Amino acid sequence: MSESDVTRDGVEGARPGRDALTGGRAGRRRRRRGRGERAMVPDAEFSSYYGKPILNKPTWKALDIAGYLYLGGLAGGSSLLAAGAHVTGRPALARTAKFGAAGGVSLSLAALVHDLGRPSRFLNMLRVFKPTSPMSVGSWLLAGYAPLTMAAVAADVTGRYRLAGAAATASAAVLGPAVATYTAVLISDTAVPSWHEGFREMPFVFAGSGATAAAGLALACAPVRETGPARRTAVLGAVLELGSFRMMKRRMGLTAEPFEKGRPHRLLRAAEALTAGGAVLAALGAGRSRPVSVVAGAALLAGSAALRFGVFHAGVASAEDPRYTVMPQRERLEARRRAALPDSAPPAS
Repeated sequence: MSESDVTRDGVEGARPGRDALTGGRAGRRRRRRGRGERAMVPDAEFSSYYGKPILNKPTWKALDIAGYLYLGGLAGGSSLLAAGAHVTGRPALARTAKFGAAGGVSLSLAALVHDLGRPSRFLNMLRVFKPTSPMSVGSWLLAGYAPLTMAAVAADVTGRYRLAGAAATASAAVLGPAVATYTAVLISDTAVPSWHEGFREMPFVFAGSGATAAAGLALACAPVRETGPARRTAVLGAVLELGSFRMMKRRMGLTAEPFEKGRPHRLLRAAEALTAGGAVLAALGAGRSRPVSVVAGAALLAGSAALRFGVFHAGVASAEDPRYTVMPQRERLEARRRAALPDSAPPAS
């Protein structure tokens, strides 16, 4: 055996630079190199072929589609408030809510068409009705709902055809909950991890958000003496929105992380503070003070908008990171494998 075959530790066949120290000697070596423990293997990083995302992230424009989500909720919630105010004899509140419904759905459609690029693309979605497609159902829903809100406003403003206006108001209120929540089903039906994994609670989050937006508009614009239903709607909507969102994040596990990072986190924290603060003001002071009512309404409107934009940006972030696609898939496959094993099967050796 030649001298070159022996390393400095006397191990035959070892290659210089590749020998690993163990035990006390390794500890002494690490202490000499620096303070504390140092990882021998770097943390694993998720990536995909050629460094490209596993999913194509949504190409929707944030202002258009997040605005579309927000304005649809405002419209649907306002229709319910308009019908309630109409029945209980609150004409100013009813008119404010009717304008909110008509304006919200009109701007929502405008944002959707702007994102699509051409109005004909929206009309093409009405060529067929596909019950299994949230986009198809939503397109037909908007096509039927928008004219009803316009008819309700026209009858209220002109004072003519009151019976037809009342029927339009009631019909819009029937469709209002679906208009406020179908967008939650729409985004949950995609492969975007942070949207898809929230499919159970997302409609309730959007329902609460739509209610707070409608209540905020009413509090900001209607006379204080008529805002009783709006104040109650603000409180109930805030409880539903914030409670459902917390439950959703707790159940989602890993895919809830994008809600807690960067821009989505800042938007959602602002949404929580604005919605909770607006609801407290609505309950405690909006019924006695016009300025307090306006501030409460503005906070609720801003909080609802921040929620929709935060959810939108969190979904885009989750599609860009392969970890949020791969890890949940592995967990589901492992759960199925364990469920398929018989109870009496011996553990694998």
